[in-house]
Amino acid sequence: MIIEPIIKGVVAKSSHPTGCQHAVQQQIDYVKSNKSTTKGPKRVLILGASSGFGLSARIAATFGGSNADTIGVSFERGPSEKGIGTAGWYNNIYFTQQAEAEGRIAINIVGDAFSKEVRDQVIEAIETYFEGEVDLVVYSLATGVRPKPSGDGMWRSAIKTIGESVTGATIVLENDSWQETTVEPATEEEIDSTIKVMGGEDWESWIDTLINSDSIAQGGKTIAFSYIGPELTYPIYHEGTLGRAKVDLHQTSHALNLKLAKIGGGAYATVCKALVTKASVFIPAFTPYILALYKVMKLNGTHESCIHQMHRLFSEKLYADTVPVDGQRLLRLDEFELDTNVQNQVEAIMSTMNSQNFKQVGDYQGYKEEFLNLNGFGFNEVDYSEFFDIEQLKKLKP
Repeated sequence: MIIEPIIKGVVAKSSHPTGCQHAVQQQIDYVKSNKSTTKGPKRVLILGASSGFGLSARIAATFGGSNADTIGVSFERGPSEKGIGTAGWYNNIYFTQQAEAEGRIAINIVGDAFSKEVRDQVIEAIETYFEGEVDLVVYSLATGVRPKPSGDGMWRSAIKTIGESVTGATIVLENDSWQETTVEPATEEEIDSTIKVMGGEDWESWIDTLINSDSIAQGGKTIAFSYIGPELTYPIYHEGTLGRAKVDLHQTSHALNLKLAKIGGGAYATVCKALVTKASVFIPAFTPYILALYKVMKLNGTHESCIHQMHRLFSEKLYADTVPVDGQRLLRLDEFELDTNVQNQVEAIMSTMNSQNFKQVGDYQGYKEEFLNLNGFGFNEVDYSEFFDIEQLKKLKP
């Protein structure tokens, strides 16, 4: 079969194995070609390791100067009669191939990170491969649902405003169309559920599990990813259900920091820039901002992708002699995005952007290309006429 991109709304329904291999290699090449630190982590657990910031963090830790061994947890699907499988499935495979070729340990645990079964597998893997300890835990789970520990149903996140409705545009990637969307205020139940799914409770639960099993090394650290953004996006993000969940995440980082300080370690909520990820494309009324931001930051030479951000996190921030946090003890990687000159230019573009000109005044081509890249498509170097035998693909295992 020949694999072509299939997009439904803002969801990719296909992935390209060779394209995913190229995407992973591209990130590895970037890390290797840039200055890294030798002070970084040596044994890393990544929860949500197969795409986005989680995958980039794994690559930066493994192929940067610290040459880390890793355990990656992800919930992915391989090839079957139902389809080719997810991009994350192939990312895991090709990352592992490259890591092992350089003598690194790379263990993949494919399953539900919320389940006790996967937690037990992680503890066993740490005992087996890492002599019982990790020195960094990266929490990068991106999901819209979380099972209740009681087993009685699910919490479901709702990306909504709080207090008042907001109207803005959403770009539908399936047909490249601009759609005006009104985001209604969330109920208290929706706010609470979003905090349960996207806040810090599960992160803290994971760290507690690892502490109780003596699985975190002396001086061990943990990070989780967050976003704040400029005032321009506050109504839909910072002041909405997402923002409320991120505040909970930030507060959790302080609680975890006190726990890990007892073993000389620390916990940090890491605030990243706005990027195209499998999660961010779902945020209503947010796309026009990203189109304008990409346009400005690329023109200014300050645009960063996930791997740029994660490489900078390890080489300049997290393992500096003193971790550079702000007044709220947040580790910031969004300083280029929030530069006053950048935001003034972004606001100017957004004031003129509409359904007729968004492809011209914003960087829609770059936005769409980055989305396709997440699933292995859109690379000039890849032959998309390649024929795949699904039975052969089934033999590849993460």
